[in-house]
Amino acid sequence: MTGQKGKTESRRRFIGRMGAAGASLAFLRPTRMAFSKESSHGSASRDRPNIIVFVTDDQRWDTMGCVGNPIIQTPNLDRLAQEGVLFMQNFCTTSICMSSRASIFTGMYTRRHQINSFQQPLSPELLAQTYPVLLRKGRYRTGFVGKWGLGGPLPKEDFDYFEGFSGQGQYFQEINGKNVHLTQLLTERALEFLRGCSREQPFCLSVSFKAPHVQDGHPDPFRYDPIYENLYQDTEIPVPTTASAKHFQALPEFIRTSEGRVRWERRFATPRLFQKSVKAYYRLITGADAALGKAMAILDQFKLSENTVILWTSDNGFFLGEHGLAGKWLMHEESIRTPLIIRDPRLPSNRRGSRCEEMTLNIDIAPTLLTMAGANVPAAVQGQDLQPLLEGQPIAWRQDFFYEHLFEHARIPKCEGIRTKRWKYIRYIQQEPLYEELYDLEKDPQETQNVVGRKENDAVLASLRKRWRALRDELV
Repeated sequence: MTGQKGKTESRRRFIGRMGAAGASLAFLRPTRMAFSKESSHGSASRDRPNIIVFVTDDQRWDTMGCVGNPIIQTPNLDRLAQEGVLFMQNFCTTSICMSSRASIFTGMYTRRHQINSFQQPLSPELLAQTYPVLLRKGRYRTGFVGKWGLGGPLPKEDFDYFEGFSGQGQYFQEINGKNVHLTQLLTERALEFLRGCSREQPFCLSVSFKAPHVQDGHPDPFRYDPIYENLYQDTEIPVPTTASAKHFQALPEFIRTSEGRVRWERRFATPRLFQKSVKAYYRLITGADAALGKAMAILDQFKLSENTVILWTSDNGFFLGEHGLAGKWLMHEESIRTPLIIRDPRLPSNRRGSRCEEMTLNIDIAPTLLTMAGANVPAAVQGQDLQPLLEGQPIAWRQDFFYEHLFEHARIPKCEGIRTKRWKYIRYIQQEPLYEELYDLEKDPQETQNVVGRKENDAVLASLRKRWRALRDELV
């Protein structure tokens, strides 16, 4: 046992040293760990379920078969949706990796947690209020696997099992003379954690994929596992209607010259490049879907499925050429709308396979998980517990939310705004004169007509300006 602990510590030190340089896990080895039956602190019960949280990177909401995408193959996500609740209107409150991941961990808007740069860590006070740290205090066995996504030292000591890395990571590692894909490496580490769990102690595992994020700086940025090479090869991906030159030219000049356009040139500028990039993006998602399937198989094997909540989401969305753009950051639907599926096997059968149309946010994840586990939700949390929606209870729910993107970048315009069920108000806060956008999502779901300046919308615009100002000041 001492030798095994030593190997684990050695591996953790290696990952810690290599992570900041962009390296990922060091090696892959077969894991044959026997399932643990020893009793530990606490106990697993229907009141304290096991929890697995899967977070992809840059996966937009419509890249799953269960939401109607006719091309992408996501059989395990489709199964998860059939066995759980699919949230059709889920959003991030800031569409960039580190800010959104901090919001997922803490349940707070960026305005409160203040993570606006890749180098910035969660303060010790904020880290102590994250859902995994709080659950560990509640005697959950906790694990983290994958992209940490925040600055500062990796918080290895705050988890029972930590196989995370700093920075963006690399999609391939050479192991025993073979290139192994990062998604496969992370899957093996997640399964290793699950094999070490006990039915006598509840656990919480967070799995943070790099997929389907690009490999920045690489000539083939969507670096998928070669086992998916033939997938989608004979399929023609439809080009978005808003990807036309007409729609791009309707954008203001500061967006036409923004980082989103720079990256569009690298990824979607020609029909051939568009097909190549989107198919590769889909292959990365299918690879993450396969990881979910393997985790679900382990849960079934060890009879843990009946008391394990699985949550699948992403940190933000991703433009696939819409509006002539790539990346995320802006407040358009492609950038801010993300998948959310929660399978809670304790729900009655009539809730399985249901869909929820209420607006849910990344900041809702932490309070939901904490409440499920019977833990106290910190007063600073700004999200809401999703369990009433999971259970189908009639409940007064949010009618709008505040969006903010304050990342410092010369070619990414800062913006804030309000999203209601029908309207979207965007305010580019650094532009002089002020530039505003207003979209009627009921009539114009693709956001092609900015209706600021139309007299019939003056009252709506005034109301949303007032709401923006109130939430901007209230949410600090």
